[in-house]
Amino acid sequence: MRCYRLFPALLLSLVPLCQAAEVNVMTSGGFTAAYEQLGPKWAQASGNTLHTELGPSMGKAPQAIPNRLARGEPADVVIMVGYALDDLIKQGKVRAGSRVELADSRIGVAVREGTPVPDISTEAAFKAALLAAPSVGYSDSASGVYIQDQLFKKLGISEQMQGRARMIPRVPVAGEVAKGEVALGLQQVSELLPVKGARFAGPIPESLQSVTRFAAGIPTAAEHPQQAAALLEYLAAPTAQATVKATGLDSVAR
Repeated sequence: MRCYRLFPALLLSLVPLCQAAEVNVMTSGGFTAAYEQLGPKWAQASGNTLHTELGPSMGKAPQAIPNRLARGEPADVVIMVGYALDDLIKQGKVRAGSRVELADSRIGVAVREGTPVPDISTEAAFKAALLAAPSVGYSDSASGVYIQDQLFKKLGISEQMQGRARMIPRVPVAGEVAKGEVALGLQQVSELLPVKGARFAGPIPESLQSVTRFAAGIPTAAEHPQQAAALLEYLAAPTAQATVKATGLDSVAR
């Protein structure tokens, strides 16, 4: 069993020394790229290990974090869309005082590598790109719900998008773009950037944006709440912000 090596800027002294554990983490797509870089660094320095399960913040898919918790899957940390986390807090499934703000995420567009990149710099250009695309895909999480319920209506193209735009459950939208399953993919920027075979076209116009706040908390049934709290502190620390920004997210003002 390894002892903790304290992070100078963090309060890991609150965690009992020499008490290593396997910390179970559930994370949704938007923060995953940052977590996959930061998590191993924390584990190596703290002596803990991480077991990670991926899943959307909401929806009917079995992999969705609320559905995983409902089945009793072990979790010490959940990282997800802020308002979905709030729902779990209200339900008593996540400790109210454990909520930590992590990052903001904007919606972007991806096309298949090697295909023309459309102009999406203005509302008019973005609307034209959507109407010109033979198929459009969007996620089954927060950004996709916004696109389906609000964005198309704002642009006045709800009827035109019927039959050409579809929600893609569970898997990264950019992955379907890379395979040629959809011509235009819309999802949070941090989920588009890591996918090989897809090219990031840029964020949608700011006037149409829906900024998603990602937050994290500790489930009430967590087996290792102290280690979980230390991990959350590390993920939200100033020293983590360069990684957060490099993965396509925006830092939260503190």
